[in-house]
Amino acid sequence: MRKICGILVLVAALCLTAVGWADDGGRGKGKSDHSRMTFTVTTTDNTSCGEEAGPWATDVVKRTFVVKDNGDGTYTLTRYDRGRFTTMEHASPGACDATGRHGRLVHAGHTGKMVGYLRGTITGGTFDPKAKCTGTDCGFTGTFIATFFGANAKFSCFSNSKDCSFNFQYVAPLGQRLLYRHWQDKGKGAGTKLQEEFIGDIADA
Repeated sequence: MRKICGILVLVAALCLTAVGWADDGGRGKGKSDHSRMTFTVTTTDNTSCGEEAGPWATDVVKRTFVVKDNGDGTYTLTRYDRGRFTTMEHASPGACDATGRHGRLVHAGHTGKMVGYLRGTITGGTFDPKAKCTGTDCGFTGTFIATFFGANAKFSCFSNSKDCSFNFQYVAPLGQRLLYRHWQDKGKGAGTKLQEEFIGDIADA
């Protein structure tokens, strides 16, 4: 789960206009029992090769957290990301995928758009929508949870759990001489229960 690992840390025929597009998980929008908070975040993305291989892109993201009280002492937290990425000189994001077609290398300076979501359950905390967060890390998931749910709150996407889902897509426009222009990182679960799938790539070769 590369977007998660980078914090702790949507097929292939999509065109650029598809960024209006991607699967947001199908739940959580426009209901009165949800609270929303939006931040601007600069972060990095890791590849299919794992966190230890380092990042392939820098993202500037509009990040919205949506909180739903489940009525049983737990909360559903959904994080929606939408923004732009800029590549680094690195192994391509799909380079270590054992299935499908992908490249192996991406050069620095390619740009594109990304969108996606992460959803899991908060336990052991109480949501305080009036809590204040003023630091530069407020948009990062761990900081958001600690600030608005308390230091003892746990997020299922940060543990060994089946209770997590995510779907992130990256699309680069034509005109950048890329061999592959779309990469998708999606899955369910977290930790030892993670089931992750990669589709495509952002790659020069």
